[in-house]
Amino acid sequence: MEKIQDYIESGILEQYALGELSAAEQAAVEAQAARHPEIQAELQRVQEALGFYAEAHALTPPTGMRERVLGNVLAQIAAPTSTLRAEVDAVAQANAPAPEPAATMAPAHPAAQEAVVRPLSSAPVASESAPRSTWALAASVALILSLGANALFYSRWKDASASLVALQNDQARFAQTSQVVERRLSGLRQENEVLRSEEFRAVALAGTKTAPTARARVLFNAATHKVYVDVRSLPPLPAGKQYQLWALDKGKPVDAGVLTAATALGEGLQPMKDIASAQTFAMTVEPEGGSVNPTLSTMTVVGNI
Repeated sequence: MEKIQDYIESGILEQYALGELSAAEQAAVEAQAARHPEIQAELQRVQEALGFYAEAHALTPPTGMRERVLGNVLAQIAAPTSTLRAEVDAVAQANAPAPEPAATMAPAHPAAQEAVVRPLSSAPVASESAPRSTWALAASVALILSLGANALFYSRWKDASASLVALQNDQARFAQTSQVVERRLSGLRQENEVLRSEEFRAVALAGTKTAPTARARVLFNAATHKVYVDVRSLPPLPAGKQYQLWALDKGKPVDAGVLTAATALGEGLQPMKDIASAQTFAMTVEPEGGSVNPTLSTMTVVGNI
């Protein structure tokens, strides 16, 4: 149970939730979560906490953003709609009947007057049917153009909605990125405090015959019993293996915790288990999760206080 708690407190679950691990490291975390319900529950809590944080820190769109987007869409639609209306009016005018010319003088003879009146009496038959066909054609054209305008409006509305969704997604990504930056800044501040503190004593760990070029150091505070490890260079490990730090107190090895994959690559300081007293620190290669006793044949670095 203690090893599981150490694994949870190592920070690797937060790195998994933030997407900072490699594919192999992610697979290792998922395997641990599947094997231990406590790790699975903690991973779920971390992911939920990140979601709450992103929602709490999401940026509100500028005032009037939605109105400006929709206003731009409506302005683009208004131009083609007015053009279509002008075309309908032009069609109606082209098909309208020509006005009858006014009589300039009255016919002198009654027969002539009757001849004039008789054709005029039959003219309304043609003039009534012409406007009806013209307006029917204009109405059909207007209906078609209206359908086209509606389709255009719907397309522009979908584009505006997609733009708003994209903006919201950008805000969520920005909130998550801000959280990662804040987390890293917090870690850098803590590392700076440890490195600048005169209460911490630096213990250089040199490579052994197993790994001559390996280098690391331990920062040990004898008053508070706090221990940090800083990796300079360690050989890469196969899957299922982890580096484990040991404190030797009067020759007896004391477990100081396992290193995360990021720490083993030299990415910053890692807080380890508190150590009350030690004269030597060493690091060995152990199965994932650590061992009760060190595997001396795999000792990689060692150093005396």
